[in-house]
Amino acid sequence: MNRNTNFDQLPDRYLFKEIAVRAAAYTQLHPEHHLLRMGVGDVSLPLPGAIIDAMHQAVDELAHAETFRGYSPEEGYEWLRQAVIDHEYTPRGIDLDIEEVFISEGAGSDLGNLSELFLDHNTVAILDPSYPAYIDSSIMAGREVISLPCTIENGFIPELPKQKVDIIYLCLPNNPTGTVLKRAELQRWVDYAIANKSIIIFDAAYEAYISEEDIPHSIYELEGAKQVAIEVRSFSKSAGFTAVRCGYTVVPKQTGLQAMWLRRQCTKFNGTSYVAQRAAQATFTPEGKQGIEVNLAYYKQTAQMIADGLRALGYEVYGGKNAPYIWWRVPQGYDSWSFFDHLLNNCQIVCTPGIGFGDAGHGFVRFSAFSNRKDVEEALKRMKTLA
Repeated sequence: MNRNTNFDQLPDRYLFKEIAVRAAAYTQLHPEHHLLRMGVGDVSLPLPGAIIDAMHQAVDELAHAETFRGYSPEEGYEWLRQAVIDHEYTPRGIDLDIEEVFISEGAGSDLGNLSELFLDHNTVAILDPSYPAYIDSSIMAGREVISLPCTIENGFIPELPKQKVDIIYLCLPNNPTGTVLKRAELQRWVDYAIANKSIIIFDAAYEAYISEEDIPHSIYELEGAKQVAIEVRSFSKSAGFTAVRCGYTVVPKQTGLQAMWLRRQCTKFNGTSYVAQRAAQATFTPEGKQGIEVNLAYYKQTAQMIADGLRALGYEVYGGKNAPYIWWRVPQGYDSWSFFDHLLNNCQIVCTPGIGFGDAGHGFVRFSAFSNRKDVEEALKRMKTLA
C-alpha cells in the first residue's frame, strides 16, 4: 500500500480544528469564563418558520408509505433545480438548462470534490488569503499552487496570474477579507480564463450580502463566463442551513465538464436529503424570502456594528460591508496567533487567525458577523481594555 504523501504537506490540524482545540483548553482551565465566539462563520439565528414548516411536512411524508421517498436523484429533484434557476438566475438575465444545476449537501463538499475533474499536473491559482479548503484540496491532489497575494497595498484585489494557470479559485464576496469586484474587474478574470483555456471555480457563498451596485451576484452575468466558470453556492450563509446542509453547483455544458460532473456525482454521491431539499425549496416562497431577509439584515447590521466598533477603538479594519466578515489588522507587536491567544486569555474572545487563510493573512484576524448580537456587544466592551 502506497499512501498519498501529499497529505504530509498539510498543517497538522485544519485551521478551525486548531481554534476549537485552543478554545477547549482554555475552557478546561477556566470553566467560570464565558467565551465569546466571534471567529467561526456559523450562523446563530433560528431558521425562518416557513422553512421549518416545510421540513416538518417533508418528515411527515416519510412516515407514510404513499408519500415515502428513498434515495434522492444524484443531481437533485427537478422542482428544486428549477426553483434555483427561476429565482436566482433568470431574474438576472442568465439562461441555464436544468441539467446544468446540481443540488448537493453543501458548497464545502463540492469545492473539494470538483478537484476530481482535473488531472493532477494542472496548476492552480488561489487568492491569498482565502478559504483553506481551496489550497488544502489542491495540495492533497499534488498540484502546483500559484499564490495571488491580496494585501492592503493592492486593496485586497489580486493581479491576474503572470503565467498560464489551469484552475482559478475565486471567492467573491471574499472570505476572509470581504473584498468584492466590480463588473469590469471580474470581466478581466473571465477574459483571462478564455484566453488561457483555464477554468474558474467561483465560490459565491456570500452573494446575498452584496449591498453595492455594479457588483455581480453571479459570474454568469459576465460575457463568456459560461465557457470557463463553475459556480458554487450554498444555502448555509444565505438561509442559515449550516445544520441542514444543502447547496448547489452550476456546471454549464459550454465548459465541457457538465457530463463529467454528472458521472462523478452518480458514482460517488447518493443525493441530498429529501427533507433538506424541501427546506431549500421553501427559501424561494414569499414567506421564506421574507424570513431570510430579516435574518440577513440582522447579520449585515452586526457586521457594521463590529466594523464601526473596532474603528472607534482605533483599529484598522476592512470588510463588513458586502460580506459578513471583518478583516482586522492586529496591533503592532503581535502576529495572528499571538493576538488570537491575547484575545482569548485577556478578553475571552475567540477570533480566527488570518495566517490560517494564507501567508498574506499574517498580521490579521477575522471576525464573523454571524455571532450572537449580545456577544458582539459584550466583546466590544471587553476590547476597550486593549485599546
